[in-house]
Amino acid sequence: RGLHQSPVSPMPLLTIAFPVFDPVAISIGPIAIRWYALAYIGGIVLGWIYARSLVKKERLWGGPAPITLVQLDDFILWVTIGIIVGGRTGYVLFYNPAHFVQHPAEILQLWNGGMSFHGGFLGCVAAVMVFARKNGISILSLGDITTAVAPIGILLGRIANFINSELWGRPADSSVPWAMVFPNGGPLPRHPSQLYEAGLEGILLFLVLAVMIRMGALKRPGLILGSFIAIYGLARITGEFFREPDPQLGFLWGGLTMGMLLSVPMIIAGAILIVMARRRETREQIQEPVQGRP
Repeated sequence: RGLHQSPVSPMPLLTIAFPVFDPVAISIGPIAIRWYALAYIGGIVLGWIYARSLVKKERLWGGPAPITLVQLDDFILWVTIGIIVGGRTGYVLFYNPAHFVQHPAEILQLWNGGMSFHGGFLGCVAAVMVFARKNGISILSLGDITTAVAPIGILLGRIANFINSELWGRPADSSVPWAMVFPNGGPLPRHPSQLYEAGLEGILLFLVLAVMIRMGALKRPGLILGSFIAIYGLARITGEFFREPDPQLGFLWGGLTMGMLLSVPMIIAGAILIVMARRRETREQIQEPVQGRP
């Protein structure tokens, strides 16, 4: 059905002025680099640095990491392609298929925006599976590394959404003094839902996974992967309660949004992976009989 506006209580007595940013971070002649592009680049580079630090620490794995630094460096290109191709494909199929059927040439116009996290995640899954099989690496362990660093990119991406004044929140009532009037969001003060999601899907998720890693989660292949999938799904659904749905989709069945519906399978899949990982022997337990032989 069409876009449904949530009932709005009286406007907040206090609102925060939206700090208008130039969406172009760097401009050199005809070349313009946008904040959104920098978020992708920064997320990949910082995630790569963090992943290398995890691979180097054998104590986190209960022995040598299942992937070498050289293999990890090669994998960066694969996962970058997976994010971009999957993210764009997901947006085209999940969020605006009718438009792109009529304007297929716009599918490749990434500079006009339009990326889906869920599509990007599926692209990453494909990259992990293919690369792991080609290099004889554990798919679950490579998935653990990939998802351990993913919140860094998500955090930067949500901040870029805020800078671009896009994906803003639903109208806020008088109990939200930090509501903002976004330049392209109409006259009503709205929840800065991009920042909510940055906190939940980026900072909180990163900290939870980091603590789990320090407690030995990487010794159980698939545990970090499953935890990321499940916690992200829960965080995304929570954020969707404050986020204005895409105008071409609006609210779906029972007031649900597309982001909510796509996150439900993630929670289920993540829970299954967690249970399987908890039942699986750790890498240390598997290696003990071999190391103990005369």
